[in-house]
Amino acid sequence: MSIFTEEQAKAILDKVIKLSKADQCTAQLAGSVDGNIRFALNNISTSGIVDNTELAVEVAFGNRVGTATINEFDDAALERVVRRAEALARLAPENPEFMPAIEKQSYTPSPTFSASTAAITPEYRAQVAADSIGPCKAEKLIAAGFLEDGQSFVAFANSNGNFGYQRATNFNYTCTVRTEDGRGSGWVGRNVKDADDFKADSDIRIAMRKATESAEAKALEPGKYTVILEPAAAAGLISFMMNFFDARQADEGRSFLSKKGGGNKLGEQVYDPRVNISADPWDPRAPVMPWDGQGLPREKMMIVDKGKVAALQYSRFWAKKQGKRAIGQPGNLLMAGGDKSTAQLVAGTQKGILVTRTWYIRMVDPQTVLLTGLTRDGTFYIENGQIKHPVKNFRFNESPVIMLNNIEELGRPVRVAGDESSFVMMIPPMKLRDFTFTSLSDAV
Repeated sequence: MSIFTEEQAKAILDKVIKLSKADQCTAQLAGSVDGNIRFALNNISTSGIVDNTELAVEVAFGNRVGTATINEFDDAALERVVRRAEALARLAPENPEFMPAIEKQSYTPSPTFSASTAAITPEYRAQVAADSIGPCKAEKLIAAGFLEDGQSFVAFANSNGNFGYQRATNFNYTCTVRTEDGRGSGWVGRNVKDADDFKADSDIRIAMRKATESAEAKALEPGKYTVILEPAAAAGLISFMMNFFDARQADEGRSFLSKKGGGNKLGEQVYDPRVNISADPWDPRAPVMPWDGQGLPREKMMIVDKGKVAALQYSRFWAKKQGKRAIGQPGNLLMAGGDKSTAQLVAGTQKGILVTRTWYIRMVDPQTVLLTGLTRDGTFYIENGQIKHPVKNFRFNESPVIMLNNIEELGRPVRVAGDESSFVMMIPPMKLRDFTFTSLSDAV
C-alpha cells in the first residue's frame, strides 16, 4: 500500500519523533503509484506500474546531522531507522551551515490531486498508445512515445510540532512521429492536471502534420532571425534561467543577477517591461505543493514584475546570514502573455522561423545565462504570414535574458513542464527578434 491517509501517515511519523533521542528529529514519509507505457516503431514496447513508499529520518546532535531511510513501517523497523540515523549523526562532522528544524508552520492545501488522473488504468494507457499509433499507421508514419502518470502523497513532521500532508497526481505525455524515410519529424507533448483534458487521437495530429511537412527541409544560413518559439521550445530556456533566481548565488557573484561590487539585482530592470512571471501554488492551471523542500510555506508572489526582478529565493541559512526573510523556492512559474495562438503569431510574421522544440540545452556562461542547444522535430521558415517550407535544424547560442529583451509579441500561455527543472509552467508562445543560430544540424 503506497498511498497512506493523513491519519496513517501521522501515526507513523509521531512514533518516529517519540523514538528519537537526538536534539531534534525530522521525518518524511512519501509514497507513489506510478504507471507508464512506452511505444516505438508503431508497437508497444514496455508498460508497468511502480509502487513504492519510503520513510526518511533526519536527526541532529548539535550541528552534526545523520539521515537514514527505510521502507518498512512496523515498530521494530521504525526504531531501527531512527537509531541508524542517530549513529550516523554522531559520526558526522559539524555542519557550519546547520539550521535547526523549522518551527511549526501553517500550510494552505493546494489542488494538486485529480481524481481522473488517479483513476488511470492499464487499459487507459493501452488506449492512449493505440490512439497514437493507429492514425500514424494509417498515414504510413512511425510513432514513438511515452505516457507516465501517477498518484502520490507526502507527509512530514518534526520535533518542533510541524506537520504537513498532501496528495498529488501527475500526467505527462510525449510523442515523436517520423516519416518512413526518416527525413521528417514532428513532436507533441502534453502535461495536464486532469486526464479528462487529454485526447491522444487529436493531439497526435499535431505531430503527424509536422512530420509530414518537415520532410523536405532546406538549409538556411545561420545568423540572427526573428523566431516564434512554441511554448515547449521556450520552456527549456526559461526554466534553466529561473534556477538562478537564488539570492545566495547572486550575492556571491555566481549569477547573472549578481551586481558588480557585490549584492544582487533585486528591484532592477532586467527584462522587457512586458515580462511578468509569478508563482502561485494554488493556481488551478498549474497547482503545486504548498511548501518547498525546506518546509517553508510557498507564497503567491511576483518574481518578475514588468521586467523588474521582484523576488529571489532566500534559503533559511542565507536569510539568517543576510538578515532577510526566508523565501521558499516556487514550484510553478506563471508567465503572462496575450491572447494569440502560435498560428496567429505566425500569421502576423513577415519573415521568420518557427521552432517546435529545443533540446540538449547546456550552459555556456552562467554570468549571462548563455545557453547552447538544438532545434528539432519541426523547424519551419515563415514568409508573408505563412509556413513557406521546412528548414534544417540549427544549433543556437542564446541567453534567455537577452531573448526576453527582444520580444516582438507574446501569445496565450499554455501548461508545459520545464526540461531542466521540476517547475510546472504556464508559458506563452513567443515572437522574438535577433535570435542567434550559430550552425546547422543534419539531425531531424
